[in-house]
Amino acid sequence: MNEILKRYNILNFKCKEFGNGYINDTYKVETENGTYLLQRINHEIFKNPEQLMKNFRKICDYLKNIVSKENGNVDRETLTIIKDSKGNDFVELNGNYYRLLKFIDNSFSYDVIENSKQFYLTGLAFGKFQKQLKDFPVEELYETIKNFHHTPTRFQTFLKAIEENKSNRKHLVEDEIKFILDRKDEVHYLVNLLENKKIKLTVTHNDTKLSNILIDKETLNPLCIVDLDTIMPGVVAYDFGDAIRSGACFSLEDETDLSKVYIDLDLYENFTKGFLEGLDNSLSNDEIDSLIWGGKIITFEQAIRFLTDYLDGDLYYKTKYPNHNLDRARTQLKLVKDTEEKWDSLKSIFEKYKKCI
Repeated sequence: MNEILKRYNILNFKCKEFGNGYINDTYKVETENGTYLLQRINHEIFKNPEQLMKNFRKICDYLKNIVSKENGNVDRETLTIIKDSKGNDFVELNGNYYRLLKFIDNSFSYDVIENSKQFYLTGLAFGKFQKQLKDFPVEELYETIKNFHHTPTRFQTFLKAIEENKSNRKHLVEDEIKFILDRKDEVHYLVNLLENKKIKLTVTHNDTKLSNILIDKETLNPLCIVDLDTIMPGVVAYDFGDAIRSGACFSLEDETDLSKVYIDLDLYENFTKGFLEGLDNSLSNDEIDSLIWGGKIITFEQAIRFLTDYLDGDLYYKTKYPNHNLDRARTQLKLVKDTEEKWDSLKSIFEKYKKCI
């Protein structure tokens, strides 16, 4: 750490691991002049850290301009990249890549939602985030992970993982594999809508889980959207879907008691209401109609990704025990099944709020 922080002219500091992210390594750095977050960008996953940081810088600067026009607090409502002593947005050292961000004090994030009001505010925040970026020139963004939410590609990778069976675990997950293969025709749904110009390409966060939104400790209101590594071109259903996947239930992502894993209709409705309010009439009817499918397909896609990693031997996600990725996959599959069973109820929620906007 000494050599890295020396590049930022930081010599005296206290440093400790921070957060529970799956991908990057994050440290809280306390100094006499302020508190920072130091992150090692996982270049095994983000193959081009320089392009990633160009996206990161463009989005942060654009949001600061928008928040300033809205008379908001740019230091708390947006992320601030600290430049090193040479004016760079990141540091490369011994083949690793690091960035330093200003730490946003008096904030926290949820891993599991606690009540419907919280999830309404979360939807409002992610909807507002989409609205703030609706005029950003999406063609200027790099694709930081190729085909990140391209579900057909994820499905093909899954088929390859089954065939190769690197971890020799395939025989343990025959039911899960069958569940996914039985729904193979649905993996093209959102891609087809985009290709047929029913929905448009826009800036998307692509990882809208609950822990990626900071909450103000005093007001308990959403404060700032974080973890911008996967900011890139996408469709709005991706962001809606991932938030629903991670938040419209009261269970953890790796819950082993599947009786606790289900879509809570009150949570779903409150998030939908907040999300559409935050977007403030900036979606077409086709885009609104795509959201319900986003909830199902992104959950399905995440199940595919977790099970693929399990079959490959846990190469992508950080795991704490041998069946961790399998437990994660099973929770997602249970949510997909529950979504199917509640489909008519979910459609009625959208019909209700479409009439209000």
